Amino acid sequence: MKILIINGSPKLNGNTASCANYLKDCFEKNNIEVEIYHLGNKNIHHCNACGACYRNKNNRCIIDDDLNELITKVRMADGYVFGSPIHYSDISGLMKNALDRLFYVAGANGNYFAHKVGSSYVCVRRSGGSNGFHTLNNYLLYSEMFIATGSYWNIIHGTIKQEALKDAEGINTLSAMANNMAYLMKVIDNSTIEKPELQPKIVTNFIREDL
Repeated sequence: MKILIINGSPKLNGNTASCANYLKDCFEKNNIEVEIYHLGNKNIHHCNACGACYRNKNNRCIIDDDLNELITKVRMADGYVFGSPIHYSDISGLMKNALDRLFYVAGANGNYFAHKVGSSYVCVRRSGGSNGFHTLNNYLLYSEMFIATGSYWNIIHGTIKQEALKDAEGINTLSAMANNMAYLMKVIDNSTIEKPELQPKIVTNFIREDL
């Protein structure tokens, strides 16, 4: 089994990365392979809402940048952790660019996030963490993922480099999440019960021409 941790911070050695490294150690103690993917040194544009991924269905975004490399890594993983710093009370713009396109391509190609295990965390100086944590979890919820929880909300506090590792309650929460996620992945991997079939999504809006 393999977990992909996506660091949505523009800083490759900041608090979000420190938490990713901490989680990597936790997962490896549970005998799970881990790869950390840093977005900070990648070129990832925003989604153009062109719909080409639904027309082409080739597991690629028509924008030929580093997101297609990330898509390949995502398809090879069994579980995911999404980590982001908090910028203006929400996730980083870099993380938003990546996740919007990543989940759109996944949905266009059979939804390869569905029925896999995922979790998320955010790093914040003072406030705004709850909103960003909710934003990340919306992607997991929409994609029918099984969410591994911690012992509290996965919101870690810190300002200067590696200061988040001194947030005792926050780190304890991440540790619980990692153990719960490892357990859940192993239960699913060893289950003899078939996963439920994905139901086709019914998409509506509030405009009715038949009224």
